Amino acid sequence: MALGGLFSRLKEGLSRSTQKLSGGITSVFTKRRLDDEALEELEELLIASDLGTNAASRVIAGFRRSRFGKEVTDIEVKEALAEELAGILEPVARPLALNPDLKPQVILVVGVNGTGKTTTIGKLATTFRAQGKKVVMAAGDTFRAAAVEQLQVWGERAGAAVVAGAVNADAAGLAYDALAKAQSEGADVLLIDTAGRLHNKAALMDELAKIIRVIRKIDPTAPHDVLLVLDSTTGQNAVQQVKVFKEMVDVTGLIVTKLDGSARGGVVIALAETFGLPIHAVGVGEKANDLRPFDANDFARGLVGMET
Repeated sequence: MALGGLFSRLKEGLSRSTQKLSGGITSVFTKRRLDDEALEELEELLIASDLGTNAASRVIAGFRRSRFGKEVTDIEVKEALAEELAGILEPVARPLALNPDLKPQVILVVGVNGTGKTTTIGKLATTFRAQGKKVVMAAGDTFRAAAVEQLQVWGERAGAAVVAGAVNADAAGLAYDALAKAQSEGADVLLIDTAGRLHNKAALMDELAKIIRVIRKIDPTAPHDVLLVLDSTTGQNAVQQVKVFKEMVDVTGLIVTKLDGSARGGVVIALAETFGLPIHAVGVGEKANDLRPFDANDFARGLVGMET
């Protein structure tokens, strides 16, 4: 898909978030002096758009330094806002890179149920297969038969092996078997799905710790990536989920899903500002190619309703 097509799909996916933010800016700044009152209204709008108080304060401070007291139009405000937001996002926009020296690169995927974790694994597998990589997936969410079946469907589509067990099978044992298989077959990537039952945090923490402990019997450096999948429709709750999972495992990167169904895409800014963790990709639809590598400038401009 051409780069223009990539941006238009992202922009389309962000349309509900854009309406909220862009429409608010237009109503506040038709042509107006950027005084204290205007900045206060803008800050309230940014917080209401899920950017979080820290990011909103940082943006307002930037506006105060560079444009305070000047007459501004809504277009000028959107341009300046996109620039400020891209500055927050730039340090965390990092595609998920494969290390050719790792055979396989072990990627543990975590997150609460309902975030699109299993679908994201399927999409990652499809992307890696399209790059000519050999992929193995471990259906480690053994409590949900639907998650296992879903992963098997993605595996068939992508041409990736899926290691699965019975319902309620030991997830750590299954991850161990999957890593042994991936190693013996010379796979490039092993993607491990996990359960996400946060209502019993202690049990989930124990299970994730056990998976890591067991796969390290085969490869002491594994997992090489721990990806946390977040659902953008939950807004600021996504920030809380990062805090909880960071207590449980060493999260190395984020993937944000369901931006196409959300008016709360601004939470991506809050995540970048609060944690500084790499954001590898964003999901803007159901299809395999709707998982997009995260681009700071495209996302910032898409969010405020500007063209690239």
